[in-house]
Amino acid sequence: MKHAFLSSTALIVAFATPVLAVDKTEVLDTYADIAAAKYEDSLTTAQTLQTAVNALVADPSAEALQNAKDAWLAARVPYQQTEVFRFGNAIVDDWEGKVNAWPLDEGLIDYVDASYGGPSDENEFAALNVIANATFPLSGTEIDAMEITPDLLENTLQEADGVEANVATGYHAIEFLLWGQDLNGHETGAGQRPWTDYAAGDDCTNGNCDRRGEYLTAATNLLVSDLEWMMAQWADDGAARAEVMSNADAGLAAMLTGMGSLSYGETAGERMRLGVMLNDPEEEHSCFADNTHNDHYYNGIGIQNVYLGEYIRVDGSLVKGPSLSDLVTETDATLDAEMQGKLSDAVMALGRIKTTAEAGFAYDQMLERGNDAGEALIMGGVNGLIDQTRSIERVIAALGVDGVGIEGSDSLDDPDAVFQ
Repeated sequence: MKHAFLSSTALIVAFATPVLAVDKTEVLDTYADIAAAKYEDSLTTAQTLQTAVNALVADPSAEALQNAKDAWLAARVPYQQTEVFRFGNAIVDDWEGKVNAWPLDEGLIDYVDASYGGPSDENEFAALNVIANATFPLSGTEIDAMEITPDLLENTLQEADGVEANVATGYHAIEFLLWGQDLNGHETGAGQRPWTDYAAGDDCTNGNCDRRGEYLTAATNLLVSDLEWMMAQWADDGAARAEVMSNADAGLAAMLTGMGSLSYGETAGERMRLGVMLNDPEEEHSCFADNTHNDHYYNGIGIQNVYLGEYIRVDGSLVKGPSLSDLVTETDATLDAEMQGKLSDAVMALGRIKTTAEAGFAYDQMLERGNDAGEALIMGGVNGLIDQTRSIERVIAALGVDGVGIEGSDSLDDPDAVFQ
């Protein structure tokens, strides 16, 4: 599959800064506190996944595989709410591809169906299957992969040969190893990897079960260590927190850039509108687990969290403090009401997709050409995200925040370019 890229299109907004009584530093402190809480929740749920993966590999069974799948799904809930910290925070952007890159050429990792195809001009390693191959040539060097380790995944396989579709680490590599390929096309149903892909001896299916377990364990351990690192960046003495707090106006620009870019170019454009245009189930963000409806929904929740300055943690506790909403209310209470309304409308539209998918009308089915009901659901979410981005632009103007760059997408800004 081809890797999705953000368009170079960007909206730059700059205005004079009004005098505000609400303390910008306190707003930024809330922002950093929410980031710290979300990454800590992402870590703790990933550690639960790690425990489930270790149990699966040690004693494979259908129940153990299902437990690992359930833990992966739970781990996605807080993580997807962290994506709003991308785009405006370089520390997050430089790191994020390790943990959430997509789509991936899954043949790099493990066996695939014959319909998947083999190496291509774009990616020589699209069907490498490192689980079945303990040695392989890469850029003129013979790679020893006898032992599958986090270091091998991170420093050799990830983006192997400079190809971004060679995703070897993170949530989606783990997702593939738990679910396997989704071969249902536009029909309902996720991947159906058998638990026996991790079984020992004669019970092993599809070969190399021990190495498959090594890969899954290594990928999960790496995810946990990556999340530990990012959580530390938002701690009281962390580099990401320090960067945000070092300049109040730049910190507000980072907040608004993340909100606008995740809303518009990334979620509305690359993750939703593009899939509708291509009618391609491979454009799902979580295409192996059929969890895309939740990915989009929790992205929407994450954007809303930042504006309102509140986040409900996985244990039910509330992180709350001075917010962008407070700043906007002081400047233009009507605009704050508009912004809150647009955020709620977008979350509601994304919630309709989530509820409908959970009732049995899968996101794959919604993407099928000619499925008017499915397209209407997805485009309802797209339009809600676009509408809230227009209000974010008005917030930028009202607060006089300089240097906000909202990422675009060809699917929204230049649809003809998608097919060229």
